[in-house]
Amino acid sequence: MVRRSTSWFLILVGALAVVAIDQLTKQWAIANLSQTERIAIVGDALGLHLVFNPGAAFSLGANSTRVITAIALVVVLAVFPVLAARVRHRWIGVGLALMWGGAAGNLIDRIFFEPGGFAGHVVDFIAYFDWFVGNVADIALVAGAVIMIAVAFFMNDGAARASADSGSVSASASMPAPRKPERGE
Repeated sequence: MVRRSTSWFLILVGALAVVAIDQLTKQWAIANLSQTERIAIVGDALGLHLVFNPGAAFSLGANSTRVITAIALVVVLAVFPVLAARVRHRWIGVGLALMWGGAAGNLIDRIFFEPGGFAGHVVDFIAYFDWFVGNVADIALVAGAVIMIAVAFFMNDGAARASADSGSVSASASMPAPRKPERGE
């Protein structure tokens, strides 16, 4: 457990660190990688290949970039700050910081990169097999989600109930307490 004011500040610092690393690596990729050539790092499993993605994950919603940008803007500027202010569990804070930073990193691309007008393309450059190409923000989003899911599975019921009673965000605060079997069941 951490104090709310401390956790909010630490979550914000963590999110800003993710944004900084994401944006620096994207600038490096733009300056050093090609859209036509893939550089193998670990055979076909992992490589570097510059792609400008107008959509969301796996290029889904490529024709809805402005809608994706509007949703991301609300999540980054309204939803994440509210959640961060309510976090009482350290690992939930870590997961939230990673997800907030990842979402903000990709949002920056959508606002400021070509073609502009809230329809910018996200810079992707880490190629996984021939499946998809991602970036540091994507890695942070996935890692944050995995941490939050893991906490939901492994957090003890007492901590979950205490967090739920205090109105804070925890992995399993919305999950009901386990039911005790009745005699004869």
